[in-house]
Amino acid sequence: MTQTPGELPLTDADLRFRDELRSWLDVHLTAEFADQYDRGGPDDDDNWELRRRWERELAAGGWLGISWPEEYGGRDATMSQEIVLATELSTAGAPPRAAFHGESLMAPTALHYGTPEQKARLLPPMARSEIVWCQGYSEPNAGSDLAGIATKARRDGDEWVVTGQKIWTTFAQHADWIFAIVRTDPDSRRHAGLSYMLIPLDQPGVRVVPIRTMLGDSGFNEVFFDGARTSVDNVLGAPGDGWKAAMTTLGHERATSVLGYQFSFRREMTELRALARKRGATADPVLRDRLVDSIIGLDIMGYNNLRTLSAALRDGQFGPEASIGKYYWSRWHQEFTEIAMDVLDADGWLSTEWGSGPDQPSEALRRSFIRARAETIYAGSSEIQKNIIAERVLGLPREPKE
Repeated sequence: MTQTPGELPLTDADLRFRDELRSWLDVHLTAEFADQYDRGGPDDDDNWELRRRWERELAAGGWLGISWPEEYGGRDATMSQEIVLATELSTAGAPPRAAFHGESLMAPTALHYGTPEQKARLLPPMARSEIVWCQGYSEPNAGSDLAGIATKARRDGDEWVVTGQKIWTTFAQHADWIFAIVRTDPDSRRHAGLSYMLIPLDQPGVRVVPIRTMLGDSGFNEVFFDGARTSVDNVLGAPGDGWKAAMTTLGHERATSVLGYQFSFRREMTELRALARKRGATADPVLRDRLVDSIIGLDIMGYNNLRTLSAALRDGQFGPEASIGKYYWSRWHQEFTEIAMDVLDADGWLSTEWGSGPDQPSEALRRSFIRARAETIYAGSSEIQKNIIAERVLGLPREPKE
């Protein structure tokens, strides 16, 4: 059988794990959940309740936090088995994860920097799908420049008091907690004096304001802190030393995001090729050439992904090479969705004959085009990724600072 580009070679243990998962999916990925992967992207809140029900189903089957130690609700699974899980869920058409910020981003940071007490308190509720987390990084004047954040926290006895604002906070309107980077040393500058803080959202000092997108959803939000409080125990790592923890989260975000995306992109490619043939678009030599280039680019993405994942399996963590994948897939997907809109022509813009519902391939592609405009910005803009690749992967001189 031909191996898909970017697919890891599997050990016998991995194959047994995959077979167990496939058998479970045959029973539990029912019609209610199946083929919902494109009904709402990972950053909008379409089908939120269905996606949460699916996560509770995964939790009941023991498929959340599988790489965590058993004492924290996991299965002591390997990183390769985590990759198998992400691949199989995406390939099977399972709904996109709703509470992935906690399990995929905050949890690896907690495992690395948290105390035993923090791990025992934070991880099991996520494995049971009881808690929804959101990520508080970007601010109005500090988007990709994370070191420039202004949100502050001051110590008041056994609590931190937080004041400031976060923006583009995905799923904050649904979340129970936020993990945020805040400045706990008022005299510090840039990377120094930052802390990785966990803050409950259901309290008087927090206000969440949804941001309505072009797609009509409100997956993004502004979060205002005005004297919000959290326990002194809710800091991962030492206070003032949060930059390293923040980078751990970003490394996982940039590396693991490509796992689900790669296979959803293949689904989109299959749909677009079928639509292009049906509409006669493949008779246009220029459009056909662009489509072939996009297919080749998707295979390149897979091999780049394989390189990053293989390095992570060897080193036990994701390195700065993860930025290569983030930079590549976001640019590739924008170009791909532009081809899709050219195939759909006016129907793509007007959502007429070929866009009769969100479950139609053409409508899914149209929504994907709109959503893709932000992909070169979130999780670190393309400019930031290029700096990381240049300085930390290629070893080039650092960018001059003013």
